[in-house]
Amino acid sequence: MASARSHDASGPLRRTGRSIGHALHTPFTGTARGIRKATHAHGAGESGLGKLIELHAVNGAGDVMITVALASTVFFSVPTDQARGRVALYLAVTMAPFILLAPVIGPLLDRLPHGRRAAMAGSMLARAVLALTMSGAVATGGLELYPAALGVLVCSKAYGVVRSAVVPRLLPPRFSLVKANSRVTLAGLLATGVAAPIGAGLQTIGPPWPLYGACAIFVGGAVLAFTLPHKVDSAKGERKAHLVPPHGEGAARPEPLRKNGTPRNGKKPARAKEKNGEKRPGLRSVGPSVLHGLQANASHRALSGFLIFFLAFLLREHPLAGQSAAISLGIVGVAAGVGNALGTAVGSWLRARGPEIIVASVLGLALGVAVLAAIFFSTVMVAALAAMAGFTQALSKLSLDAMIQRDVPEEVRTSAFARSETLLQMAWVAGGAVGIALPLNGVLGMSVAAGILALGAATSVRGLLGAARRGSPHPRVA
Repeated sequence: MASARSHDASGPLRRTGRSIGHALHTPFTGTARGIRKATHAHGAGESGLGKLIELHAVNGAGDVMITVALASTVFFSVPTDQARGRVALYLAVTMAPFILLAPVIGPLLDRLPHGRRAAMAGSMLARAVLALTMSGAVATGGLELYPAALGVLVCSKAYGVVRSAVVPRLLPPRFSLVKANSRVTLAGLLATGVAAPIGAGLQTIGPPWPLYGACAIFVGGAVLAFTLPHKVDSAKGERKAHLVPPHGEGAARPEPLRKNGTPRNGKKPARAKEKNGEKRPGLRSVGPSVLHGLQANASHRALSGFLIFFLAFLLREHPLAGQSAAISLGIVGVAAGVGNALGTAVGSWLRARGPEIIVASVLGLALGVAVLAAIFFSTVMVAALAAMAGFTQALSKLSLDAMIQRDVPEEVRTSAFARSETLLQMAWVAGGAVGIALPLNGVLGMSVAAGILALGAATSVRGLLGAARRGSPHPRVA
């Protein structure tokens, strides 16, 4: 009798426990199902693009955790003059070697078409190990922090190059590349927005904790990378694209000669390597749109690197009116993030119709705002320039992707993405170096920002508009 009563009494308790467990579990499972439904919509789940979107979100979350830890150590923990010296050292130790490594990353990864999943997983695991390495030095700011930070930077850029090359392999039917890249970019932005405050919260526990979080995230990303479809590692029908053809536009490297001047293979020297009567395509030989689009995007990327470093120190020394340095940086960062997300959304909505016109227009728009910021320097104009820089960079990059998809043949397209991404990362490094070296004068800084965009406009806008007038021999991107 007693056991029966005890059993009857435990029934409601078990049901109550299950109800509480279900109530606590539902928000997480419901959120996960919602995210999965969004990332796998319109055929992205079947093609594998959905998994790449999720992987990029994990990548963005891990990178921002490391950024929070480094910013707190290198930038906020010491007086302004000492912080500037630390960041200069950070640039010298990390960015300068990266300038030498960046041209190697694209060609090196281009030689590994059968190992793209392993390359992305390897970049994740390497950053997980480096995050643990930095956790011991982040509190003291020791010099060993900088080589580890260089490793994180190189691995992050290597992942970006491979990811750009992988996207064309995972396009669902009737799905444009600009739409696919906009989804991937938005996922990264959303993950960054969610992970940044979490990293700041972990920072309050202790300086190493954001790095512990980054380590866990990257380990999960390495596992996720191997769930991508096997076609990611397929190189069927691919050939390499050259940013600058070795011996003239569209020409191929001549065969090695014997001492008497005859080719070593016994064949007559060929003027250009051909296939089906056509010269081997390179980024210059496929038309002017891609080349001028790269020049315009390089100016946007250089502006981004410049503003990040210059405004970080300017706003710490001279915060926005009535705000602290941290809040001032937060306002500018949010403005840039919102602009970037808006540009990505608009790019997807426009579906990259007339990409040359879009690139030329947004470059002119950014230049106009930069000139106004230099003339009427104020809190509002600084925030406006940050937002416009984010908007125009996102929209211009999506349009460049569309031009590569349209003008570069399928057999060399993944190689073209790797080469173009490497060039753009180098432009960001150059802009960042200018930003750290410039005196902290607001009007001067905005004038330099305008000069960067003016240089890009001078080298690219005329060519873009001319290409738009002539039209493309290839079908437009839908």
